Amino acid sequence: MKLIAVLGTLTLSVVLLTSTPALSQDAGGTLKKIKDSGAATMGVRESSGGLSFTVGDGKFAGFHVELCQRILADVQKQLGLAKLDIKYQPVTSQNRIPLTQNGTVDIECGSTTNNAARQKDVAFAVTTYVEEVRIAVKAGSGIASIAQLNGKNVATTTGTTSVQLLRKHERATGVDFKEVFGKDHADSFLLLESGRADAFVMDGQILAGNIAKSKNPADFRIVGEVLAVEPIAIMLRKDDPAFKKAADDSLKALIKSGEMAKIYDKWFMQPIPPANKPIGLPASEATKAAWANPNDKPAEDYAKK
Repeated sequence: MKLIAVLGTLTLSVVLLTSTPALSQDAGGTLKKIKDSGAATMGVRESSGGLSFTVGDGKFAGFHVELCQRILADVQKQLGLAKLDIKYQPVTSQNRIPLTQNGTVDIECGSTTNNAARQKDVAFAVTTYVEEVRIAVKAGSGIASIAQLNGKNVATTTGTTSVQLLRKHERATGVDFKEVFGKDHADSFLLLESGRADAFVMDGQILAGNIAKSKNPADFRIVGEVLAVEPIAIMLRKDDPAFKKAADDSLKALIKSGEMAKIYDKWFMQPIPPANKPIGLPASEATKAAWANPNDKPAEDYAKK
């Protein structure tokens, strides 16, 4: 019996010894990972309007891309790093959450809606952009409302919630349309541009961004009812309060100094690459309200009346 007890004690000791390093590493979270590696990986989108887009040669730009760069610059100072290597990992609507969860990306800087379902899997920094989901059509299509989508092909991007919002809208009752899917926002817009879709349902700024970059922007219109108002935020790993605080503090400082509004103007009101044309989308009252009262409330809170 004594031998069994001793063996049991030794086994427990081995388990504790082998478990401790992993527990310590988990406790350090993203900040420890960044400090130990001297690097951070940003999840970026290739065609998310003025929020995040590619400019070629592995380079990315946009409102959320710059905000993430500002956050990581503050993190670098906080950790006392002489140098921080920032890596850019393109993500899609389908893989952005898994890649954030598994540590492939440390901070996701795209066009992700903060909602209750996603908050079960990931965390969000304070809201930096409030979106209106709209419908883009060709100018000569005659489509101006949800009712006129009956019998039409409607494009959406795989992994997004836009068509679900369209189907749930009170004015969509009895409207029968077919969904066609693009692998990313640029692909979805191409479906509209090429005539394979009659409409593209998505965040208004993504629609505006793709129209601005098209060969003939005057050929397209953003029309119809506002389908939803959604908070868009920078996404982080869940249960990492130290890194979330670092991100939130950085964003709040930009808001307080007035720099947030200037960065927004740079990406939405001034000419931007690659076409060097402005998107022309002033900050909405809902976005300004989010800046005035920084919070990470999900979309469901915005739907409450």
